[in-house]
Amino acid sequence: MAKVFRITPKRVKRVNGTVLTPSMSVTITTQQHTNDPFYNGAKEIKEAYLRLYRFDYQKACCNKNDFEFVQLD
Repeated sequence: MAKVFRITPKRVKRVNGTVLTPSMSVTITTQQHTNDPFYNGAKEIKEAYLRLYRFDYQKACCNKNDFEFVQLD
């Protein structure tokens, strides 16, 4: 019962020596059936950004308002 989401940053964000741009979108699969990919502290999102872009979500102080997300399934 997992859901698939495409997550895209809304704008360029430069914080604590990190840079997040709108071209840095990721596709994640949540482990639970939910309509919000940020439901569990954005665990899957943090892992995807670290793995793909070496971008530290927590160091950049990101939150749900910095991103747009679309459910793909």
